Amino acid sequence: MKTMVKKLSMSAAAIILSVSAFAQSYGTLTFTFTQVAHSPCYTGNKNVLAVWIQSSTGAFVKTKIRNAGAGTKDHLPTFATNSGGASSNCLAASCNVVGATSGATLSSFGTKTITWDGTNASGVLVPDGTYKVTIQETWNHGSSTVLKSFTFVKGPNSDSQTPATDANFSNVSLNWMPSAAGVEENNVLTGVTVYPNPSTDGLFNIDYAKATSVKVMNMVGEAIYTQDLMNESGTISIDLTAFKNGLYFIYITDGILTTERKIVLNK
Repeated sequence: MKTMVKKLSMSAAAIILSVSAFAQSYGTLTFTFTQVAHSPCYTGNKNVLAVWIQSSTGAFVKTKIRNAGAGTKDHLPTFATNSGGASSNCLAASCNVVGATSGATLSSFGTKTITWDGTNASGVLVPDGTYKVTIQETWNHGSSTVLKSFTFVKGPNSDSQTPATDANFSNVSLNWMPSAAGVEENNVLTGVTVYPNPSTDGLFNIDYAKATSVKVMNMVGEAIYTQDLMNESGTISIDLTAFKNGLYFIYITDGILTTERKIVLNK
């Protein structure tokens, strides 16, 4: 009997460990960085760039940014092979760029912001654990390149980081913010629409069926904008141009019910 109890206990423990190992938390990663300008470049400040999500072991998860052209398609070899293609062509159809911002060779170095909802390229929520945001950037006709990863933990707890500036990237911020109880947003008050999202100019519009106030909060829980509303349907515009790129939260209430919307500022 003791042997049986021991075996059952070990089995129960294995099940618990298995469940924990495959826990899946909803949430949003917001990652912002500024490219440090380099020279010489192709022409002016032209450069190519890829940003993607990997597992802790380097397995491909999802592409977020890919910028390259016909003449620079072989200048992002690590990204190309990791996303499913050959090192000589990051523009190949076999390179997975589902859901990514994709475009031609960049004409300048600048600030970039990406968000990730915790899903892979198939839209499936991935297990909690350690992940990496990886950047590959190339300039000087392909002879100068940098590859850098930033590690974070996707899980039920928030992970906020401000990595140090280096010779290639400055103003780096990384924030994983879990959602509550496996739902993306707490949509209690109905009839609310927020657009555009992300916003590239700092302006957001809110359509609402009935509300008494609106509030915008940053990642650390500070209210950066509040406005009282008439308790009737309407549309307002919120100006967040004075604030940094990143993830914010809009709360709209009618005094009893409240809805939350995640918004992304990407000027």
